[in-house]
Amino acid sequence: MNTRQLFVSISVLSSLLLIGWAWFWLPALAGFIITGPLIVMGVQDMIQTRQSIKRNFPLAGRLRYVFEDLRPKIQQYFVESDTDGAPINRNDRSVIYQRAKKQIDTTPFGTQLDVYAEGYEWMCHSIKPMDVAKLNHHPRVRFGGSRCQQPYDMSVLNVSAMSFGSLSKNAIESLNTGARIGGFAHNTGEGGLSPYHLKNGGDLIWQIGTGYFGARDEAGNFNDEAFRANATLPNVKMVEIKLSQGAKPGHGGILPAAKNTPEIAAIRLVKPGTTVFSPPFHSAFSTPIELIQFVEKLRGLSGGKPVGFKLCIGRKDEFIGICKAMVQLDSYPDFITVDGGEGGTGAAPPEFSNFVGMPLLDALSFVDNALRGFAIRDKMRLIASGKVLTGFHIIRAMALGADTCNSARAMMMALGCIQALECNKNTCPTGVATQNPVLMNGLVIEDKKVRVANFHKNTVDSFVELMAAAGLDDPAKIDRSHVYRRVFMNMVKTYEEIYPAIPEGCLLDGGDTPFDYEEYVKRASATSFEAA
Repeated sequence: MNTRQLFVSISVLSSLLLIGWAWFWLPALAGFIITGPLIVMGVQDMIQTRQSIKRNFPLAGRLRYVFEDLRPKIQQYFVESDTDGAPINRNDRSVIYQRAKKQIDTTPFGTQLDVYAEGYEWMCHSIKPMDVAKLNHHPRVRFGGSRCQQPYDMSVLNVSAMSFGSLSKNAIESLNTGARIGGFAHNTGEGGLSPYHLKNGGDLIWQIGTGYFGARDEAGNFNDEAFRANATLPNVKMVEIKLSQGAKPGHGGILPAAKNTPEIAAIRLVKPGTTVFSPPFHSAFSTPIELIQFVEKLRGLSGGKPVGFKLCIGRKDEFIGICKAMVQLDSYPDFITVDGGEGGTGAAPPEFSNFVGMPLLDALSFVDNALRGFAIRDKMRLIASGKVLTGFHIIRAMALGADTCNSARAMMMALGCIQALECNKNTCPTGVATQNPVLMNGLVIEDKKVRVANFHKNTVDSFVELMAAAGLDDPAKIDRSHVYRRVFMNMVKTYEEIYPAIPEGCLLDGGDTPFDYEEYVKRASATSFEAA
């Protein structure tokens, strides 16, 4: 073989080897170039702690944030409902996320609402506003009447009732730790006191529902000693008796079987893996007088802590009957929580969510009026609960009589809730409302507790700024004349005109009862919830 042939042979062999190498390695190299960055991104998603969706769904979860960025551009093609059970409007949702993440809390190009649409609301400002720097940016209200031995000073904004079982343990811990950081209260919901409520030291309002979870015997009846053991814990600052809730008034709570784990069942003293239905009414009392006596009993068992009750207003004569019982016994709850029919974050039949229960503004004004009509408004505090999302919502509630407010949805969104509406399926993608440990792992307590505290602080700051803009230096000075609503395109009324206040003491015997209260007062009874 001559030199030329040898050279040709080596060239051909080298070409074949190169082709073979390329045939095998180039696709692998191309695949690595494509998949390598995706693998790195996926690992980053799994180990980061700020975004639950990306942590639970690496790579795929990023699409959510792409669509979130596109949303303002395609918003006009979507109709966002503001009814119960559906997503809250885009403006309020953006405010909640921004405040929880401590992002810029301003928007360009003025209001994004139709100011001439029926139902548009606003508050009046003063030509001489207050110096906001001189105002108290953490206003508190004292709860506890004359018979209360351990009064509690509560923030104007607190976490509304959401049970462990409905929410994950990580969500409960984040809410409670956020409450401890921010100095506000965390309502346990009716699912009982869990270790996740107690371990981080946040102030608690222990809610007692019709199932008496955490305060019951094996038959499901109220148990004095079981209640005393929990109510006297130092974390528990107040006790709330739940008569009804905005999501499903008159129905009783529901814990789906998929969420009823052995741990939750042990806390509630029920059988695991079963759907738990709370009774629609209490077995510990059956009349207005017995309700007020039950309040007094719990106050004694708790060591003199504030005790009140929560309800969604239904029949007006029933609440007036409770007022009559208070006056007759000269005994009063330390507070009443008014839950609007539009409120509620838990699972509920759609008919109950949409068509049962009085909306918050109507209910709040009625309760405030009824208490004033019996000259007992100064005996107790009012808490407003039902889609309280912003500083303006706090102003609006206080204008109608609230002393403080509770928020559930906004606090869930501060945790990272994206309103996937999977709350009742145990498949919440952000780990907020699920007992699936894989999904729950996406919610990192160390990050979310700070977001809860951030949302509270920034929203209360906004409330104080609004109050200062109105020329007010004390929440107690907010009244119904400070808020306006467009009732028709060419007609505007104040809350005082829409929800007129009634004279002090006018519903007592011998009082000049307003005509629209006459029938309710006549039918109301202190000894029965049945109409006379």
